[in-house]
Amino acid sequence: MRNYIKVERAKLNITQQELADKVQVSRQTINSIETKKYVPSTILSLKISLFFKVTVEQLFELEEED
Repeated sequence: MRNYIKVERAKLNITQQELADKVQVSRQTINSIETKKYVPSTILSLKISLFFKVTVEQLFELEEED
């Protein structure tokens, strides 16, 4: 699954830690999602998309191999 969290963070000029604090997870969790080592839960996906004010579909995208 491809995600655009890093892109959205760059638009707001916030760090992984700042995002993690806002959605109540560790910085390592955000890093793992960004590097495609971890697929977030539905709840976490919704929290992140709400924080960025985008839809889940704008933030996450299935890849062909998914």
